[in-house]
Amino acid sequence: MLLFSKMTLKDTFAAQRIYLFLGAIFITSLVVSNLIFQKFFYWYPLNIEIFGFNLFEISVGVLPYPITFLITDLVSEIYGKKRANHIVIAGIFSSLFSLLIIYIADSVPAIIDSPVNDAIFSKVFGNSVIAVFASMTAYLLAQFIDIQMFHFWKRLTKGRHLWLRNNFSTWFSQFIDTFAVIFFLCLFDILQWSSFKGLLLSGFLFKVFIAALDTPFLYLGVYLFRKRFNLKINEELALL
Repeated sequence: MLLFSKMTLKDTFAAQRIYLFLGAIFITSLVVSNLIFQKFFYWYPLNIEIFGFNLFEISVGVLPYPITFLITDLVSEIYGKKRANHIVIAGIFSSLFSLLIIYIADSVPAIIDSPVNDAIFSKVFGNSVIAVFASMTAYLLAQFIDIQMFHFWKRLTKGRHLWLRNNFSTWFSQFIDTFAVIFFLCLFDILQWSSFKGLLLSGFLFKVFIAALDTPFLYLGVYLFRKRFNLKINEELALL
């Protein structure tokens, strides 16, 4: 049975401030990942090819993205499903708003002495429209699946085995996210179909690796919350 903690007014304000900071980190990570996705790098110094593609070649856009899943898992555990969904919706709005700003900035002609001319700006940010569309589609599927599965495992384990729901929910949702993003980027000819399988496998393995690494940080965050607000297992904070 899910419980809600009874808090003083002071604790309620503190919990609200922390929630806002977590939301800010979440939104920043999401928006930035959509803006930097066109740069690729090797995330491990090995030359292993699968499907004709280097296994460890991925976009820098995936670097901040796992942070979003860590935060939604933490918010789900401490604040509940409803508050986690609120952050997801805020992320959607922020990404669409950033897209509008980029569109306006790209439409304004650069002056002759501008350090960044129209061609360079369009090359760097021109694909952001498609990237945001692809990211938002994948993001909606992945984040809501992650939150639903997280709470499914939470109910099943009665609030115990945090590592299980953190990893199981994230692995599945990250696969959906990786598949959808790469599919749309290939569909709109930003990426080549020949690299689809390699990018899917490489991106997914990287996210699984990061999900395993972030488990101790999730435990630390949950521990600090429970200690600060005297929460019991399976008990959540109820904000105003």
